[in-house]
Amino acid sequence: MDGGHRGWRACVLGGAVFAVCMAGTTLPTPLYPLYQDKFGFSELTVTVVYALYAFAVIGVLLLVGNASDAVGRRPVLLCGLGLAAASAVCFLCATGLGWLYAGRLLSGLSAGLFTGAATAYVMELAPEGGASRATFVATAANMGGLGCGPLMSGVLAQYAPWPLYLPFVTHLVLVAACAAVLVRLPETVRELRPLRTVRPQRPVLPPRVRAVFGPAATASFVGFALFGVFTSVSPEFLAESLGVTDHAVSGLIVALAFFASTAGQLAVGRVGVRRSLPLGCAGLLAGLALLAGALVWDLMALVVLSALVGGIGQGLAFRGALSEVARASPEHQRAAVISALFVVAYAGISVPVIGVGLLTGPIGLEGAGLVFIACMAVLVSTAAAYLLRRPAAART
Repeated sequence: MDGGHRGWRACVLGGAVFAVCMAGTTLPTPLYPLYQDKFGFSELTVTVVYALYAFAVIGVLLLVGNASDAVGRRPVLLCGLGLAAASAVCFLCATGLGWLYAGRLLSGLSAGLFTGAATAYVMELAPEGGASRATFVATAANMGGLGCGPLMSGVLAQYAPWPLYLPFVTHLVLVAACAAVLVRLPETVRELRPLRTVRPQRPVLPPRVRAVFGPAATASFVGFALFGVFTSVSPEFLAESLGVTDHAVSGLIVALAFFASTAGQLAVGRVGVRRSLPLGCAGLLAGLALLAGALVWDLMALVVLSALVGGIGQGLAFRGALSEVARASPEHQRAAVISALFVVAYAGISVPVIGVGLLTGPIGLEGAGLVFIACMAVLVSTAAAYLLRRPAAART
């Protein structure tokens, strides 16, 4: 096997490890109605439990987002897998709301370690000249893994015994297999430094990254916010407004958004990185409009279309954003810059979702969703206008 084939094999295996870890972060999504029935908490609590994960991700990215640049990618990723296993154990032991908080916190810590480090690792494992394909592997592993989580747990919860246990046992087995794979993959950081050299830092934005970072980060924020709403409140909306209580169906609808994102990322190769950001913004705007229609008219078809169209838009925008930001970043700061992009993206998962949860009480789930859509539409329209009016800045 020549070096190119070995490199792509390692790249794909790294992507598979990335996907398994991210699947664990969305695994509880179709199960929240079951937890609500078991523990008796409100929709606001669901959004807080979900957002706690995002805050943990942001905290890790800010505190040790550059850790893998110093100590190496593999040690950081092995630690992330350990936290993912601990999260699954918390859900297996859950006897009250505190266990769910702990599980989501550990899941967020795991994802925080993985997002920047695994993205950089997958791109570095690829053979020379394969940066574009490697970026797709990394982003597809991220979004594909996020989509597999609710699909797997929804199907197991609906058609297999022990709905609140079997999904997490399955994930523990997959995590153990990934650890065995990871220890056999090569380290890509050439100059290792001691852990004590890692310091908390503000998000790194070298001068040559700043021109593209603004619109890239805005589009990422809106795309992740759309996914945040889908994964946190869509099962409740489907059950209350549409009478859909099938866990497999709710998991599938959430998964469609992430799988559509993967398709959007794949389309970047055809439309080009430069055009993917404005096209992704247009797709996000269309997905938001379809979601508004679904809330107003209570139509399942519009929910599905919103997941597909919004997911494609998110995939176009996110891969375009990641490609431009990674390409503009100095090699020794790449993981830290990617972490900065993910800080903004995960802020999109947490802050708007909590806002929806707070507004659900006074104005209802549909009213809160419409307020969210209006705010996100303004943001994504602003980013698209900037990209269309100042394309040269985005290409710098």
